[in-house]
Amino acid sequence: MSTRLDAALELPRAGTPTEAARPFSLAAAFSELGVSNSDEWGWDNYERVIRHLIARFGARNLLEIGGGRAPMFDLPELSRMEVALTVNDISASELARLPAGYLTACFNVAGALPPEIKRSTYDLAFSQMVFEHVEDGRQAWRNLHAVLAPGGVAIAFIPTLFAFPFIINRLIPERIAKRIAEMLDRGRSDDTVPVFPARYSWSYSIERWMRPMLSELGYREVMLVPFYGHRYYQRFPVVRDVHAWFTALARRKDWRVFSSYTYIVVRK
Repeated sequence: MSTRLDAALELPRAGTPTEAARPFSLAAAFSELGVSNSDEWGWDNYERVIRHLIARFGARNLLEIGGGRAPMFDLPELSRMEVALTVNDISASELARLPAGYLTACFNVAGALPPEIKRSTYDLAFSQMVFEHVEDGRQAWRNLHAVLAPGGVAIAFIPTLFAFPFIINRLIPERIAKRIAEMLDRGRSDDTVPVFPARYSWSYSIERWMRPMLSELGYREVMLVPFYGHRYYQRFPVVRDVHAWFTALARRKDWRVFSSYTYIVVRK
């Protein structure tokens, strides 16, 4: 347990949404963003999406799942936005790399919630490239439902099955997957951006699967925003070109089984 966990429990009361924010649904909020279902848009706009959700839903208490050593917002930015951010990670050593001043909570989002973690507290929980690593997606989303305040929103940006690179990543031994990831992205290492085992539990953008599973946990709104394409074939010209052609077709037809990434967005 993080030595700074207790600090994360003393949060300001959830802000009262403005009159403009109160009637908004997830679909209405996303309609303002001009979403393009390409992988480039998903990556380039994720921070903008989080800021938009903060504004639209009047979020004041935020929880970043798996934020570790590199949370989305720095301390001056949090002060300017007048929000409280609690950074979660499963690893105390990752959280220990944070600058002093961050609220932290060290626990496994897919495990048993520690009793110290207050329920019905957070207005917005978000994560990026985290939920594909959890062992039990159902438990992770159940835990988020428990910690969200009524009306709170959670969003996870994840890679999805059944994109071919992620199928391979799921099937091959972890040590080989780690080596391939570090080879394809020279900037990744244990000291910079660690490679964690990927399990892909509940990592789909297929609505007829995900919507009933998440609704059964108690979420009143469920939205999936799929993205097509990835950059894993950039060094292989022929494969890259064939992939680009097929990606354009899948995106046009909205063949969710071939999406590469998705935003899973829910509201309690």
